[in-house]
Amino acid sequence: MSLIKTLKAAGVMALLAGTASAQSTLVYCSEGSPEGFDPALYTAGTTFDASSHPVYNRLVEFEVGTTNVIPGLAESWETSEDGMEVTFTLRPGVKFHTTDYFTPTRDFNADDVIYTFERQMVADTGPWEYFEGMSMPDLISSIEKVDDMTVKFVLTRPEAPFVANLAMDFASIQSAEYAAAMDEAGTPEMLNQQPIGTGPFTFVAYQKDAVIRYAKNQEYWNEGLPKVDNLVFAITPDASVRYQKLTAGECHVMPYPNPADIQAMKDDENINVMEQEGLNVGYLAYNTQQAPFDNPDVRKALNMAIDKQAIIDVVFQGSGQAAKNPIPPTMWSYNDAVEDDAYDPEAAKAMLEEAGVTDLSMKIWAMPVQRPYNPNARRMAELIQEDFSQVGVEVEIVSYEWGEYLERSSAVDRDGAVLLGWTGDNGDPDNFLAVLLGCDGVGGSNRAQWCYEPFQEVIEEAKVLPTQEERAPLYEEAQVIFKEQAPWATIAHSVVFMPMRPEVEGYKVHPLGGHIFTEVSIAE
Repeated sequence: MSLIKTLKAAGVMALLAGTASAQSTLVYCSEGSPEGFDPALYTAGTTFDASSHPVYNRLVEFEVGTTNVIPGLAESWETSEDGMEVTFTLRPGVKFHTTDYFTPTRDFNADDVIYTFERQMVADTGPWEYFEGMSMPDLISSIEKVDDMTVKFVLTRPEAPFVANLAMDFASIQSAEYAAAMDEAGTPEMLNQQPIGTGPFTFVAYQKDAVIRYAKNQEYWNEGLPKVDNLVFAITPDASVRYQKLTAGECHVMPYPNPADIQAMKDDENINVMEQEGLNVGYLAYNTQQAPFDNPDVRKALNMAIDKQAIIDVVFQGSGQAAKNPIPPTMWSYNDAVEDDAYDPEAAKAMLEEAGVTDLSMKIWAMPVQRPYNPNARRMAELIQEDFSQVGVEVEIVSYEWGEYLERSSAVDRDGAVLLGWTGDNGDPDNFLAVLLGCDGVGGSNRAQWCYEPFQEVIEEAKVLPTQEERAPLYEEAQVIFKEQAPWATIAHSVVFMPMRPEVEGYKVHPLGGHIFTEVSIAE
């Protein structure tokens, strides 16, 4: 059965009407639904795959397959000698998408850059979880329009990863003209429902929880791209069903296979499996502002009760390694001298008793979707539940729809401990240590709600130093403090596997976790 016929059979005929032949249509069996299409409002990779990667560009981009920063909507940039000003020279002639719901009257210019970031400076219009979690409101003093094609960011302090941070999804450039038109129409929410960008694909339609359709941007500034005429996200939450669709030729690429299926995929001549060590970490974050998890001795005891090797064997089935630090071992500044918490239930039980904790009941939150850092959160939660029962702790496992899970788990008054994880956004330790564990992330990306001044002072000092050699010892020190204070149980780093049809050409596994199809083609 052809790709198009199969998708029609799945009830999406209307959305695919008018697409080109199957040879120019790439179908991606995505693992979940996006929360929306305005990347600045979210932090989930599922959402970025559907929004920032196909629809938008940023001032600078990460070269696909690497963490190298390359020009995007800015042709070049210059940082002042004191590190306090960064000036971007913009790319001329870049067109915003023309759709049946919006026709731009001008090309991309400095006004779009200023709008994109200044809106995120206003806290009550968000949530701008990334922007705020990365201290951007405190870092950016002003954004100045030098002329139509030149923008200057004036900073309050030097910031080593600043330019790389602007290649991240939250920095996707919006059309100020489109935003103004939607405001005038009284429908500002359309930016999040019917996106307009400058990216390789134009948004066509979204049938919630079923399919997203994109068409090639015929006026894309990067000549020769994209290489397919149509891109379809067939939303398929179950990994086994994604595998069946891949085998049947109903999709070309699928993410996050069940670990148990990987060998069979490798043995199938009709499936190519790419793999790469993931720049990721999976963790269990305690709410450190809620008793008894406000006591680091209690957190440490619970960590010692978790049999991580059993989790690696059962959940990852050999495709992961136990994590001891909050950053992955492939990242510069990784502190291998840190000793992991020993698995010692008897010592854990004694520590809990010494801390006065008896008859503890708690919740563990389990994600409803597969992620590269956690292929089966429910099973992981069950294993931790059993481990904790051995030290007298009763666990209730809870879950929510993915978007609600992310929103609820960020609340300062959230109960219990939440399973979550992170794939690096820019190849810099700051992206893990500051975003996930810094004080500015409390109530947002810092799911442990942990603000610890000795840790904060170290990571803030590291940010302003210009070289990796100068910054690395401070990040190594931060990892020691993290381990002593134990706001998380660090669970695992995973290997990322990407199965695809043999006719897929040009796909690259991206170390930053995104699934990007700009340079992908389908062989006839």
